[in-house]
Amino acid sequence: MSNSDDSSAGPRRRVRPARLLTAAVFALAGLIFVTSFNTSKGTNIRTDGSLLKLSDLIHERSQNNAELDASTAEVRRQVDALAERDDGSTKAEDARLAALRGAAGTEELSGKALSVTLNDAPPNATARIPNVPEPQPNDLVIHQQDLQAVVNALWQGGARGIQVMDQRLISTSAVRCVGNTLILQGRVYSPPYKVTAIGDPGALRKALGASPAIQNYQLYVTAYGLGWKVEEQKALTLPGYSGTVDLHYAKPVQSASASASAS
Repeated sequence: MSNSDDSSAGPRRRVRPARLLTAAVFALAGLIFVTSFNTSKGTNIRTDGSLLKLSDLIHERSQNNAELDASTAEVRRQVDALAERDDGSTKAEDARLAALRGAAGTEELSGKALSVTLNDAPPNATARIPNVPEPQPNDLVIHQQDLQAVVNALWQGGARGIQVMDQRLISTSAVRCVGNTLILQGRVYSPPYKVTAIGDPGALRKALGASPAIQNYQLYVTAYGLGWKVEEQKALTLPGYSGTVDLHYAKPVQSASASASAS
């Protein structure tokens, strides 16, 4: 059998699958690059005003919580007024209920007061006394333990009511710090932090001085310039707590086996 004319031209060159796949990948990469470039021209992530900073969002939510607290307080006053009008209670029972509201912190409280203000050290603070090591970043800011120490000492000193910043504390209040901010009952605050207590100023001062945690804080005040100011007021009125009084607590997750057996 004779060879055909095609055989004399030599074998045909084939496109290898690997080369074809490589070409497709580069083409796809180019398409993605062009698309990304065109998209970026319309949105600048550094200057686009539609992208809220996290701090802006936090302060916005904090303001919303403050407005909700005020609304809750007004509704509570209306409910209490209706309840007192229609419950048919005696004067003695009304007096007992008023005393319970006072102890719960939901009523205004007036009297002599003592306030304590804590603040971070000045920027770029250094050691102020000899033989003290240069401060670390954590040495120059107010921590949760510092605020809690002041609150605890004021309670131990006989405070009849305490307010942190502009909020009254109740039995379920938690003073918590996240980074350099205070989160109290759903609202966010930055230093300086002010704690105000109604009570005997002399007894309150004595309790502050006797607290080991506050004595330790005073060392940092002397060494690095953390803020500490105590002031007395002859007459002051603390507002009543205005937030919700519903308790929120964790619940155990029901296991699948328990769910199956219950069904």
